[in-house]
Amino acid sequence: MSNAKIELHIGDIAPSGSTTGAYAMVLSEVEGHRRLPIVIGGPEAQAIAIELEKMTPSRPLTHDLFRSLAHSFNIEVEEILIYNLVEGIFFSKLIVNQNGRIAEIDARTSDAVAIAVRFNCPIFCLEFILEMAGVSGIETDDDTEDDGELDLETIADDQTGNLSMDELQRMLDSALEQEDYEKASHIRDEINRRKAG
Repeated sequence: MSNAKIELHIGDIAPSGSTTGAYAMVLSEVEGHRRLPIVIGGPEAQAIAIELEKMTPSRPLTHDLFRSLAHSFNIEVEEILIYNLVEGIFFSKLIVNQNGRIAEIDARTSDAVAIAVRFNCPIFCLEFILEMAGVSGIETDDDTEDDGELDLETIADDQTGNLSMDELQRMLDSALEQEDYEKASHIRDEINRRKAG
């Protein structure tokens, strides 16, 4: 299990295709082609988008309040680290500094990213998480054959258990090509479950 830290940036936030009110946040490697899709809630997606778009809400949002409080006590968030993945749930922490005293604070990944954009600090994840849950962002021109291509829209998410690994891999490739990262995330989880079993 590699503990190397990989820097990520926010590549995209889009409504989830299959979960009402949820969003797919895609974190992309700064120096690489892998992407890490994470399903987050609507309020967290809005909190991240508002800061990215430099919009000013009429009243401070929760993450804005955290920033104001931190600055009042001379606390800086130095980085965000996504450090574990258990049963599809990502675990993150804030690395904070108050006058040279370093502390690590546990946080939901969506909240951690919303705070990261407010402090303009880097987002990292451990290499093994990208190996387990990352998807390649490289598009290839070799995969032009139509033979055996699966139509994602005709296959329900709960039917993935009946598909072969080759079929799942084709579904994953197709979802990535269509930039449907939320569906790709579900398929990837099923592939990982089988590999682990």
